[in-house]
Amino acid sequence: MRSFTPQKPAIAVFAGLALVGALAGCSTPASDSAAATTGAPSTSPSDPRAASTYKDGTYTESADYQAPSGTETVDVTLTLASGVVTAVTVQGHANDPQAKLHQGQFASGIAAVVVGKNINDLQVDKVGGSSLTSGGFNAAVEEIKADAAA
Repeated sequence: MRSFTPQKPAIAVFAGLALVGALAGCSTPASDSAAATTGAPSTSPSDPRAASTYKDGTYTESADYQAPSGTETVDVTLTLASGVVTAVTVQGHANDPQAKLHQGQFASGIAAVVVGKNINDLQVDKVGGSSLTSGGFNAAVEEIKADAAA
């Protein structure tokens, strides 16, 4: 008597189809794809979650971060309206030429990244080629959230 043994390619095909089916059940609707991509809730200036958390105004905080040259500092100024960033400036205070260059690159590119976003959604990694300055920026944003809390 001969027994049936499935071929390896057939097993791979069935396993692939099972995986595709499982992943299809996990997809998000097209209207919510932006939130699914970033992992953050989708908010707009008219969203009540944005308006109820922070007072409108302009806030400035300083924060330190570690660079190869040592501890560096940046000043961050954010203007908020209904919890949404309407303006931003970053002023670096580096003594090291390389850190000064990176802070300048970060400062010149940060507005394009954060203006128009809810302050709760801000968490920058790398801006203008500078990845370490973002540590100081993110720390200052946390302080600004505390200052602006309603």
